[in-house]
Amino acid sequence: MAETTHFLDMTESTSLLSLFISSFLAATLLPGGSEIVLISVLKLYPELFWPALLLSTLGNTLGGMVSFGMGRLLPQTHKLKHVEKIQHYGTPALLLAWVPLLGDALCLAAGWLRLNPWHAALFMAIGKFARYWIIAIATQI
Repeated sequence: MAETTHFLDMTESTSLLSLFISSFLAATLLPGGSEIVLISVLKLYPELFWPALLLSTLGNTLGGMVSFGMGRLLPQTHKLKHVEKIQHYGTPALLLAWVPLLGDALCLAAGWLRLNPWHAALFMAIGKFARYWIIAIATQI
């Protein structure tokens, strides 16, 4: 029986690792969706609610920060019209970093504008956590 418990622990760990990786990749410029992985993990292991929620948020935030970093590496040769709006709202605009396509552009633009990376990560994490929390709660209903 001890081997069965060990096997289940490994499966739970693998599920959480898969969730983290898919959340990370989904937040970069690569296509992908981590919501289905979160839903699957929570359906299989409802007791992993908080670890799954926190790991998906962490992975997605780190992925967003990769896009932010890529934006920071781009030269600021000329001002872009749409980027001025992001500069006006500052890092709180990154609360919307979870929105498909728009979120990637926001993270990239925030890096290009050289916004504060700590504030950027905080606002990204808040928005991404809220989205994953809503999905996780809906999964339990």
